[in-house]
Amino acid sequence: MYGFVYNPDVLDREGPVPIYRQVADLVRDQIERGELQAGDPVPSEAALEKEYDIARTTARRVARELREQGLAYTVQGEGTFVGQPGAPRSPKTMPLYQKIAGEVAQNIQNGDISPNRAIPGEKVMMRQYGVAKVTVRQAVAYLREQGWVFTVPYRGTYVNSPEKWPINRDS
Repeated sequence: MYGFVYNPDVLDREGPVPIYRQVADLVRDQIERGELQAGDPVPSEAALEKEYDIARTTARRVARELREQGLAYTVQGEGTFVGQPGAPRSPKTMPLYQKIAGEVAQNIQNGDISPNRAIPGEKVMMRQYGVAKVTVRQAVAYLREQGWVFTVPYRGTYVNSPEKWPINRDS
């Protein structure tokens, strides 16, 4: 996903250097080699967790370590990015929740999810996209704001009828 492949031998799990610092060093190496450039997103907590077989709290400490080293900054609800706070993000960088919402909207338009049928639940989307619950909730809220879906409390989120969609399927 971000140019690294899981290799259990990469981390010294028995040594004196904390795992979060080892992973932060690996990400720093990517930045120094130019694989990650100013404005690019740093691998998400979920991606780090999966790639390095580490706990979510360890992945969270990686982002904090990179911030403390002055290599990255975090935008609440959008992620951690390479560079100094306030630095412009890459134009190609779209918030993850918008990418997820876009994919769900595409599935709705394609007829993969019919009107009045539930979209995948939070846990399913968290697993599918490797993201936190808050990111899934932002994606669903975004779909709701656009008119793709409606939510029934304690039941789920369902596809709106096509006339409520932001664009017409036949256009």
